[in-house]
Amino acid sequence: MYEAMNKGRVAATMWLLAWLLLLPALACAKGPAPANAVLVVGDSLSAAHNIPAASGWVNLLQQRVNQQIKPPPTIVNASISGETTAGALTRLPALLQKHRPKVVVIELGGNDALRGLTPAQLRGNLEKMITQSQAAGAKVVLLGIDVPPNYGPAYRDRLRKTYAELASQYKVPLLPFLLEGVALQPGLMQADGLHPTAAAQPKVLDNVWPLLKPLL
Repeated sequence: MYEAMNKGRVAATMWLLAWLLLLPALACAKGPAPANAVLVVGDSLSAAHNIPAASGWVNLLQQRVNQQIKPPPTIVNASISGETTAGALTRLPALLQKHRPKVVVIELGGNDALRGLTPAQLRGNLEKMITQSQAAGAKVVLLGIDVPPNYGPAYRDRLRKTYAELASQYKVPLLPFLLEGVALQPGLMQADGLHPTAAAQPKVLDNVWPLLKPLL
């Protein structure tokens, strides 16, 4: 009887040791797969404002990488119409932690200008977004914006310099104006004069693609 009990204890002990040795392997097997994401953090220009979401340039970007990049990255569009640099900065840490992107595309600033924020305030928020993204191991692409001429040449020049100086300081690719070749073009802008039409979205993507493709 005692011999049988001892054998049972030995068997139970061996089973427990085997299970403990197996736990690390199981943990690794069930852990999250390495991320291969491109995170786009923008405003209405990237959120397909007033057009079908499938027509937006970010959705078209997913289609393009599916065709040209193997394996294709997942494009995560975290853009929100009306978003400011301050709002995006608040959301960014959680987005970085959740998606662990290899590239972060920052397209912000238009709403800051419309609300009268100074270029210095804009710069401070963008700078924090860039450094947080880089600290998380992501490469950054910066997409610049412009404002209507009624803002005055001084303000517009300071705005352009803000993006250029950040790109130079942090060694990130910069598209000076996202809507280059689109803004003011008949049929490519919506009635509000601020947002591109569905027909303009492939051109917007073509503006971004030369900067983004080498990072993928």
